[in-house]
Amino acid sequence: MKSIFQIFVSRRMFVMLLLGFSAGIPYALTAGTLQAWLATENVDIKTIGLFALVGIPYNWKFIWAPLMDRFYPKFLGRRRGWMLVTQIGLAASIAGMALTSPSFSLTAMATLAVLVAFFASSQDIVIDAYRTEALEEKEYGAGSALYIMGYRIAMLVSGGLALIMADHYSWKIVYTFMAATIVVGVIATFLGPEPVTGKPPRTLREAVVEPLMEFFRRPGAIEVIFFLLLYKLDVAVGTALMTKFFLDLGFTKTDIGAVTKVFGLIATIVGTLIGGALIPRLGLFRALVIFGIFQGLANLLFVMMARVGNDRLALIFTIGGENLASGMGTAAYAAFLMSLCNKRFTATQYALFTSLMAVPTKILSAPTGYLKEAVGWENYFIIATLLMIPGLIMLIRYPHWKRPVDPTEATA
Repeated sequence: MKSIFQIFVSRRMFVMLLLGFSAGIPYALTAGTLQAWLATENVDIKTIGLFALVGIPYNWKFIWAPLMDRFYPKFLGRRRGWMLVTQIGLAASIAGMALTSPSFSLTAMATLAVLVAFFASSQDIVIDAYRTEALEEKEYGAGSALYIMGYRIAMLVSGGLALIMADHYSWKIVYTFMAATIVVGVIATFLGPEPVTGKPPRTLREAVVEPLMEFFRRPGAIEVIFFLLLYKLDVAVGTALMTKFFLDLGFTKTDIGAVTKVFGLIATIVGTLIGGALIPRLGLFRALVIFGIFQGLANLLFVMMARVGNDRLALIFTIGGENLASGMGTAAYAAFLMSLCNKRFTATQYALFTSLMAVPTKILSAPTGYLKEAVGWENYFIIATLLMIPGLIMLIRYPHWKRPVDPTEATA
């Protein structure tokens, strides 16, 4: 059996790190960084707000995920072929943004931004499928940790570094540089082995319908869906109003930004690495339980902050602790998502699962402002802590959740 060290230093783990970086680069380029560019070109605030719509492909990627399971390029293999296609599309569309400007044509800029989001979300589909298929189950935790680490570093590059560069160079140079960083993903595509999986769906109907039928035929399928909705609900609610909470305590935006970007990033990376290292030793079930408790209890740090008030050390401790625990929980959660996928339909099923994963953040945490107004800050975070209980209770049924058989084993 491989040691934790052997798992982390393998070539496949290095590929996961590079792929995480490639996946993380595009997001800010159609969100915060693009907003900064629009603002410096004196685009009005209403139009800047409308540009949030360019990110819609991220929310609807499950629609074309079956096509990426059913069809694939005739080079590099079923997964790596699509990875190279999406990376070339990404580099070209980001470079296209560099060659235009909001002052020249807002329509052209919006179109290119949508293309970036489309190729980025398509790359997400195939990378999620690739890492699920290329890794052994005992490597899921470590692979998820390094992928998330690469993703976070990339967001710092395309967010923080891009803004710093924009103070010294033109936006054309900034976006050209960002287009060039996609070469990291291309290197990973050629460096990583093509995973051996079962035969792809033979028809489009089989690619669209069969993944759903296969999943819902499993014992406990409905329970799994509820678990996916509930496991990170405590984190979603606890952090939904975090910035407003810190502002109410009297912290400056600089304080919040610096601590969140520096200590938050470091703690998240450390948390995911610790989680990835412990999952093979604990087993996925115990990791989900233990890390689920940690991420829930981390909300009590905000209760402490509500009592301590404006204290910078307490702010660092709270941000660090919350991100550390959440990172551990995310590593286990991502490994669980990977374990759910049938390798004939990995792209489709993973895209559906991640869409469910986004529900707590975007929908279930929507009424948080009303909740805070009704109960106050301390009780709000106590309630957020208690929201860990439903997801943990669902784990009682974990042994009854039948997961798919590896098709390579089934045909052996």
